[in-house]
Amino acid sequence: MSLRGSVLLVDDEEKILKTLGRALRDAGHEVVETTSPREAQRLLLARSFDVLLVDNVMPQLSGLDVIRDYSASTPEGERPQMLLMTAHATVESAVEAMKLGALDYLQKPFEIDELLVVVRRALDHHRLRSEYRYLRSERDEQFDHYGLIGRGRSMEEIIHRAERVAQTKSTVLITGETGTGKELVARAIHHRSAQREMPLIRVNCAAIPESLLESELFGHVRGAFTGASATKKGKFALADGGTIFLDEIGTMSPALQSKLLRVLQEREFEPLGSERTERVDLRVIAATNRDLRQMVAEGKFQEDLFYRLNVIPIALPPLRERREDIAALAEHFVRKHAQRTGRRITGFDETVLPLLQQYEWPGNVRELENTIERAVVLAPGTTITARDISVLSASAPPSTGLPTLKLRQNIEWVEKETIRRALESARGVKKDAAELMGISQRALSYYLAKYRID
Repeated sequence: MSLRGSVLLVDDEEKILKTLGRALRDAGHEVVETTSPREAQRLLLARSFDVLLVDNVMPQLSGLDVIRDYSASTPEGERPQMLLMTAHATVESAVEAMKLGALDYLQKPFEIDELLVVVRRALDHHRLRSEYRYLRSERDEQFDHYGLIGRGRSMEEIIHRAERVAQTKSTVLITGETGTGKELVARAIHHRSAQREMPLIRVNCAAIPESLLESELFGHVRGAFTGASATKKGKFALADGGTIFLDEIGTMSPALQSKLLRVLQEREFEPLGSERTERVDLRVIAATNRDLRQMVAEGKFQEDLFYRLNVIPIALPPLRERREDIAALAEHFVRKHAQRTGRRITGFDETVLPLLQQYEWPGNVRELENTIERAVVLAPGTTITARDISVLSASAPPSTGLPTLKLRQNIEWVEKETIRRALESARGVKKDAAELMGISQRALSYYLAKYRID
């Protein structure tokens, strides 16, 4: 699959500009064209590009001047890949272009195929550089509490507890609503433990069918059940010496709860179909968004297992109960996704952070990150405004009142207005619009057909 990207094309000869622009668009690239080097400088400041393709000999400024001025004012990691075109190529101009940060140069006249190869190589370099910066930011994030960000007392206490328990092998139970960061806490505990060089094995108990979960956890031998054509190690065996993280533990069946209880008590188990007992030495971290105490009271969760899991409890508060952390989290996510996507986003305008702190965030930190990532990708400028934040646009009150006193007409008007606003906030992306409205894509398709909305 060929790489596609955004290209700023600068050449003072209009005929050449149109020819090259057409060829790049036919190859799937987004192209912005200009004959003016001054306009190119303005465009480079206004938005981000993957590739700058600039002619050298032009009136007002040369291509080398554009590259020189831009390189002097913009950090390397925020620049597009720069390519110089010239009909007057010399060793000196090529060397100078490279010193200024250009990746390559093209000597006119050149073939369109040569242009496309050079642009594709530039995009590949741009992608690798973006991935490197993202991985480096992930490493820095892990070093700083592994993404556990918070200035309030509740998060400080959670971070301190995680650091203390990391020095032991005690079993941990992490509770909290969906999206509060339970897996981040598990990662922080493991990576600050003495077993950090050993595996951290993650298992989402809710995502694996009940009929397969036992095999996933404990493994099986060949012929243990229909389809078991080979012996397979389970997650507990793979995590031996390290940590196993059991997410959504509250969805586990009673039969599997009993087997898990034995592992916690004896640190041993038998793979499916085997009579051989395997022993493991590992830490168990479990997580759930359910009230396990209530499930114990209702007979849906084994009491002994609950107490075995709840040795070190860590309760994560929902985001609405730690609003003092929203600004720091939002700013962190802007930096993270701007680096990952290569967008030159400098931050929020002054109205946004107070509005983010007022919103309820039913999806917690996960919803906040998804919202900020969407804004980083879709914001037309370098500063994120309230209009770029989908949940703020979607939650704004209608500017007009109900159109009639007829109930059915009012219901239809509200449905159409909600769909219109959701599509507008999601920039026409139906999947995102459905998510904003809290309905499925199939339901949204029904309403679009019902009201003949394109």
